Amino acid sequence: MSGNILYYGDNLDVLRRHVADQSVDLVYLDPPFNSNASYNVLFGHADGSRAAAQIEAFEDTWRWDQAAAPAFQESVQRGGEVAQAMAAFQGLLGEADMLAYLSTQ
Repeated sequence: MSGNILYYGDNLDVLRRHVADQSVDLVYLDPPFNSNASYNVLFGHADGSRAAAQIEAFEDTWRWDQAAAPAFQESVQRGGEVAQAMAAFQGLLGEADMLAYLSTQ
C-alpha cells in the first residue's frame, strides 16, 4: 500500500478490506460518542440553498442485540490483546449497550 491515502467509510470495513494488519501509523476518528441520535446528510440546491431532501448518514445509537453479539464473538475469535480486552469488558459491563459499541468499532 502506498502512503497518504484517505479512506472514507466505516472504519472497520475499510481496515478489514484495504489495510494489512500491523501497517497503520495513524487513524483519526472524531465521531460523536453515545449521543443516542441519528445524523442526516442535508442536500442543497446549486445556488447553495438547502433542499428538503435528506438521508440518514449514520446512527449513534448502540444496543446489545442480535447484531452486536456476532460482532463481539468475531472480535474475541480473532485472538490477541484485543480479544483479551473485549473479554475483560464483557466481564465488567455484561451484555450492555456499551459492549455493543465497543464490539462494532
